[in-house]
Amino acid sequence: MTPSELDRLLSERHSCRAFRPDPVPKAHIEQILTSASRAPSWCNAQPWDIVITSGEETDAFRTALQNEVATGAPKPDLPFPTAYNGVYQARRRDCGWALYEAVGVERGDRAGSARQMMENFALFGAPHCAIISSPADLGPYGAMDCGGFVMAFTLAAKALGVATIPQAAVASYGAFLHRYFDIPDDRLILCAISFGYSDAEHPANGFRTERAGLDEIVSWVG
Repeated sequence: MTPSELDRLLSERHSCRAFRPDPVPKAHIEQILTSASRAPSWCNAQPWDIVITSGEETDAFRTALQNEVATGAPKPDLPFPTAYNGVYQARRRDCGWALYEAVGVERGDRAGSARQMMENFALFGAPHCAIISSPADLGPYGAMDCGGFVMAFTLAAKALGVATIPQAAVASYGAFLHRYFDIPDDRLILCAISFGYSDAEHPANGFRTERAGLDEIVSWVG
C-alpha cells in the first residue's frame, strides 16, 4: 500500500449513522477481526475481547438496549469526560450541528435532537454490533491498546466496503451490557462498534467532519 492509498482509506472512513439491513458475510467479519488483531499493544498483551452480534441476536439486543435506556440509568465502566472545553467543545459542537443540519433538526428543536440521539441505541439500524472490553487490571493502558484495535477494525472494515461507527453511548450502559452478554465484572466495557453496509442515500451519512491541521496538534522539538 502506498502512502496515498493509506491516506485515501483513512480519509474515506467515516462514522456511519444509517445502515442497510444486509448482513456482512461471516468470512468478512472474521477477516476484519483478524486484521484488527494485528494492532500493537503494550507487552503484546492483546487485551481486547469482542462480542459480535448478528441477525436476530442483533435485533434482540437492539430492543433490549432501547428498553434499558427508557427505564434504567447510565452506568459506564469508565468515567465519561467531565467537560469539553475550548477547541474540544468547538469540535464537538461542529460535529453535532453538522449532523443535525444533515437530518433536518433545527437549533432549539429538543425533541428532534433527542430522537436523533436515540438512534445510538437503535445501533443506527446496523445488522451487527461488536462490544469491546479489556481487563480491569490493565487500567488505562489496556483501554489505550483497545483504542488501537478499534481503529484497526474500522480501517479493515472500510477496506472491505463495510461501514462502522464506534459508540461510547452504548458503553454508557455498561452494567446492562455485563448482564446481557454475561461479560465478567473483571473486564471493562469500553465501547461498541456498530457495523454493516452504509445507507448512502440517508441524510445522516451526508456530512463529514474536519480534521485539525498539524499546526494545531504538533509541537516540533529539534
